[in-house]
This record gives sequence, C-alpha cells and structure tokens, in this order.
Amino acid sequence: MTVAGSTRYPPFIDDLARSESGRLLRAELGRRWPETPDQLDAIVRYALLPAGKMLRPIMTLHAAEAVGGSPRDVLAAALGTEYLHVATLVHDDIIDADTLRRGRPAVPVAYGIPGAIVAGDHLIFHAFRAVVEGGRAVPPASVVAAVTALAEAGQDLCRGQALEERLVGDLDAGDRWYPEMIRLKTGSLFRAVCHIGALLGGADPLVSAALARYGEHVGTAFQIRDDLLSYLSTPERTGKPATSDLNNGRPTLPLLLAYDAVGDAARVELLAVLHRRGAGPGDVEWVTALLRDTGAVDGARRRMLEHAERARAELAVLTPSASADVLTGIAAWMTSEMA
Repeated sequence: MTVAGSTRYPPFIDDLARSESGRLLRAELGRRWPETPDQLDAIVRYALLPAGKMLRPIMTLHAAEAVGGSPRDVLAAALGTEYLHVATLVHDDIIDADTLRRGRPAVPVAYGIPGAIVAGDHLIFHAFRAVVEGGRAVPPASVVAAVTALAEAGQDLCRGQALEERLVGDLDAGDRWYPEMIRLKTGSLFRAVCHIGALLGGADPLVSAALARYGEHVGTAFQIRDDLLSYLSTPERTGKPATSDLNNGRPTLPLLLAYDAVGDAARVELLAVLHRRGAGPGDVEWVTALLRDTGAVDGARRRMLEHAERARAELAVLTPSASADVLTGIAAWMTSEMA
C-alpha cells in the first residue's frame, strides 16, 4: 500500500482517506470480505485489503451527497466502483507482468495468473451486483442508468487498454492517439464513479451529466500525473517499479512531448529504449534527464492542470456544500507539488 503522505497522494487525499467517508467504506469493505477458507474469496480479499486511498468510491459518496442524496444509501454502489477498479489493477498486473502493487507482491505473483484472472472476473460481477444493491432508494430508471454508466466505463476501459497495447513502442502514433487512450483507459472510470453517485443521489440529468464530465477530466489529469510520477518519485513512494512504463514501451505523455522536442539522434535512442522492452543500466536516468531538459515534464504538468481546471468548472452546477468542496479539492490537488 502506498505510504501516507506519499508523492502520489498529497496530504489532502490522505486526510480524505481518513475522513468519515473513508472510514465508512473501509469498515463496510472489511465486513463484506472477512477472512475465509474459500480460495477465490481469499484472493479477492488480498486484492482489496488493506485498501488503498479509496479515492473513486469516496468520490461516489460525495457526488451523491453533493446532489442531496445519502452517502449510506449508495455505500454498496460506491464499493462496486472500487471492485471494478481493483479488477482492472489485477488484470493490468497480468498484462504488464508487474510484480509489485501497493508495496507488496501483486496478485498474480502471490496467487498465480489463473487465480488472478478469475479473481478479477469475480470482482467485475460483484461490481454490477453492488450498483444494483446501492440503488434501492431511487427509481428503477436511475438504477438502470447507473448500471449502464458502469458498463460503458468497463467497455471504455477495455478499449483504452487495447489502444494502449497497439501504441506500445510507437511514439508517432502515440502522439495522435494518447488523449483518446487515457480518456478511455482512466477517465472513463472516474466519469462513472461520479455519474453513478449523482444518479443514485437523485440528481437531474443536467447535473448528473456535469458530474460525469467532471469525473472524466479528473481521471484524465490523474493519468497524466501518474505518467509523471515514474520520473519524479521512487518505487517506495509510488508502490510500483520505476521502470514499468519503459519496460512495457508505453507512450506516456512526457515521453511523447520529449519525442516531439528532440532531434533525430535522440529520437532514435528513445525509441531504442522503448523497443528493447527492458530498461537497462542508466536508461531511467537518461530518459528522466531528457524529459527535464526538453521541458516535457513541465509541458505534461500544464496539460494535467488544464484538465483539473476544466473539472472544477463543471462543479458550478452544484449548490455550495461540504461535499461540493471535497470534489473541488480533489480536482485542486492536481496543482500540488509532486517533487
């Protein structure tokens, strides 16, 4: 698990994780997933607990409360968004052959690839069941809309993952398709967690649509931030290997901006690092220096902040409240220093 006060999550997010909403979610998660001799449930429990920052389900609760709903009424649905998120992490670790997640062995390492695949699938089905359970206090049409929002996010996640795989090692195509890839891969789930909270909280269509757009911009900024962390932090603080993106040849935004800014010789070397699919001695240091020297780090940070500002603008539809302040704060933490 990422340590408190980490670079990935500034103090605001740590405080949010320890807030009443965070405690409520953790207590319910532990209640629903107790220790058990059942092997499949044991793998799922390992994937879920100890929980991370629970940012996505916390956003679901606050989206519901910001439109006049009760967080407790949507608690199950909020956990459903965490189930889908964790399922994608389990499957990502299989695809990427990453061995570390939240500072400990990833699920495929701890339980094997077959167990990890089934556990991820199990979590996906639990996610849909949880959203239905969380819609008992609203009209059936709102539940249908919430389930549809989760399904569409899941489909977009898959499209984003497939697009990212197609772009591996291809910085020319990556320059064209990166914005759509991260919108699908990361923005879609953030969109869904806010949309579901608004729908099950009783929001009208205009407000729920605005919160969905807010979530998508937050998620897009979050992915850019995550791209930057490989070069601005350490594995101990982020909970994942510093070489992960380079080893997998991913066209992250900092790499794309650097590629656009350098001459042919540096482009050839950068492509060579990505194509050998294994960061060698000095590769991370060389790439990090290239990103800083070309202004790619600052350029990616500016792009991240643009999405954070667009997210905050969408919240103008909300009546001022503590939960609206939390949603504003989540967008604002993108402006905090990462290094």
